[in-house]
Amino acid sequence: MAHVTVSIGSNIEPDLNIRRAIQALRKAFGDLQISPVYQTEAVGFDGDDFLNLVVAFETDKPVQSVAHELKSIEDQIGRDRSQARFSARLIDLDLLTCDDLVMDEAGVQIPRHEILQNAFVLKPLSDIFAQGVHPQNGKTYADLWRDMQQQAARIDLYELELP
Repeated sequence: MAHVTVSIGSNIEPDLNIRRAIQALRKAFGDLQISPVYQTEAVGFDGDDFLNLVVAFETDKPVQSVAHELKSIEDQIGRDRSQARFSARLIDLDLLTCDDLVMDEAGVQIPRHEILQNAFVLKPLSDIFAQGVHPQNGKTYADLWRDMQQQAARIDLYELELP
């Protein structure tokens, strides 16, 4: 069984769409460990704030199957893939880690570069996988967050009741 982490983000009806994503992820992968939810400013464009969190689960599915299932869930929720990279989103599901796997092929990048670039990814990841080790730099996610938090953009805890 592989330990997988996935980031979830939305800024269009985020409460509703994050709940829908959690339900679909549970249906596809079973029990989820869920981080706190954070509210952050849109990155790369002017838009409504995003809600972001990270979930973790165990699976015996191959990594490509997990990535395909995440895209399928996004499609079910109504994600429009024709929009610009930095734009409003109904839902964004990004595969962050899969054990200590390092790969960048066929549209799957693990570990996801955004872990080291964005507080809205690293903070919730460090909340639920603090002692996990980034497979490329050998630092724990807790240590990486300590290094980033001083210069991080605004990231506010957000109360969201999840299913």
